Amino acid sequence: MPHKSVLIVSPHFPPINAPDHQRVRMALPYFRELGWEPVVLAVDPEFSDNSRDESLLSTIPSDAEVHHVRALPTSMTRRVGVGNLALRSLPYLRSKGNELLSSRLFDLVFFSTSMFPVMSLGPVWRKRFHVPYIIDFQDPWLTDYYKGSALRPPGGKAKYAFSNMLGRALEPRVVREASHIIAVSPSYPEQLRARYPELNARDFTVLPFAASERDFEFAKALEMGHEVFMRNDGFTHWVYAGATGVIMQKSIRSFFIALQWRLQQEPRLRSKLRIHFVGTDYANASRARKTVEPIAAEFDLNGIVDERTDRLPFLTTLKLLTDADALLIFGSDDPSYTASKIFPYILARKPLLVIVHKKSSVCDIVRETRAGTLVTFSGDEQESEIALRIESQWLENQPVSAKTDWKEFGRYTARSMTASLCSVFDAIPR
Repeated sequence: MPHKSVLIVSPHFPPINAPDHQRVRMALPYFRELGWEPVVLAVDPEFSDNSRDESLLSTIPSDAEVHHVRALPTSMTRRVGVGNLALRSLPYLRSKGNELLSSRLFDLVFFSTSMFPVMSLGPVWRKRFHVPYIIDFQDPWLTDYYKGSALRPPGGKAKYAFSNMLGRALEPRVVREASHIIAVSPSYPEQLRARYPELNARDFTVLPFAASERDFEFAKALEMGHEVFMRNDGFTHWVYAGATGVIMQKSIRSFFIALQWRLQQEPRLRSKLRIHFVGTDYANASRARKTVEPIAAEFDLNGIVDERTDRLPFLTTLKLLTDADALLIFGSDDPSYTASKIFPYILARKPLLVIVHKKSSVCDIVRETRAGTLVTFSGDEQESEIALRIESQWLENQPVSAKTDWKEFGRYTARSMTASLCSVFDAIPR
């Protein structure tokens, strides 16, 4: 029986379809058997602008204790230029957290979210309730990636500047007072230690997102379907599911160059191959922009490449992956990029092409598990150089089946990853 309890702050939570609740969602079925009683603090879905995915609720244990709070409505806050859910919900999360922490004994608070301002509650609760907290860096809070760049940052320059200003004000205390820091990428501890030299290696644990076989079982049991393509329609279907944007243009353009070359050598491929990019923009349909089809048009790949900006429900996406003939992962030109989607892609058991920066943590995962064809690139390489490797390693001899080392893959499963997370929890003194 669990003898310790953890308050998990995850503002996004099912049925909200957001990537930053995946660690918590996948871990919930295993916490109790590993000695921890989880209590989740989330924001009511009606206050989120993210899409809903009701099927995700089927993956949450029926006895999970989840508390929802409200947030200021965007109809009010957008008048002053604030749409961020973290800022809109912060006073309500603080109030409910105060109530929970004062009414029962918690051994730990765990912040698992990319809504960074919410983490500022950690030092507040630590001082008031003497409860330690752990933070989970799924993305960098502060980054120089767009500094001096002509690229448009997410949300635009004004919002990005405000976010960075807020981060510079809040991050130091949050990081310094945390009892431990979880990071999905090994580059994040390096960045944080550069800013806070007093931290050392034992203050961090690198823990990628997990692979959930249960999710595929749910998708099968619910008989999820999709309308992206029809199976056995005579075409060969390759799939990429996830956001794209300017940070992935190098890997995508390199792939299209290689594909254009291949079509010149093998023209009949044009009538057989279809490549689907699905869920490429996090924005809703009215604000979403296609970023892949315009590039495909440059290389005369119209008719082969299809882009759908809308995100599919999560379990529907798993069905899409299992229906595909091959899967593609395109990485950012940011070396710290880590693709959380790598694990469901591997579990789909299909031939897999991964094109990522050579310093990405994804490289080690693919090499260790032998789960697919890995093509890496560096920041100063020309797209044509990368394309040559894509053509020779994938397009010339495209594999017909996956050859994953499942024994090696075992340490990335949801139960194994949750055991590693709970080991961190166990080591924190109350």
